[in-house]
Amino acid sequence: MNPTPPALAVMHGIPNCDTVKKARTWLLAQRVAYSFHDFKKAGVPEELPLWVQALGWEALLNRRGSTWRALSPAQQEAVVDAPSAMALMRSQPSVIKRPVLHWADGVVTVGFDPAVWAGRAQQVLASGADR
Repeated sequence: MNPTPPALAVMHGIPNCDTVKKARTWLLAQRVAYSFHDFKKAGVPEELPLWVQALGWEALLNRRGSTWRALSPAQQEAVVDAPSAMALMRSQPSVIKRPVLHWADGVVTVGFDPAVWAGRAQQVLASGADR
């Protein structure tokens, strides 16, 4: 019996998001072990400030999605800095660009880019951070 390989990353997102579905399919095809954190069921994780520090709030805020478009102009205009963006992300998790991957070596990425992910997975494996 083969033991379950250690997770190389934690994927944060929403299961029915098309990009998350593509990302999960890619991870499965590449045999990259990961765990999944569902924003809708488990809420926005406490690591949100770390993501903002690593990536910038602008990179995490999905201004093209239906959740953003459904906000009133006043709500949209109120997002002017990291604290206001994080408050919105906590109250409306669907406004977070997806998926967010927190790799085993501590690096955080947002969005799905197979080339970047392949490189990250190799770096995590090479560093032994998955152990």
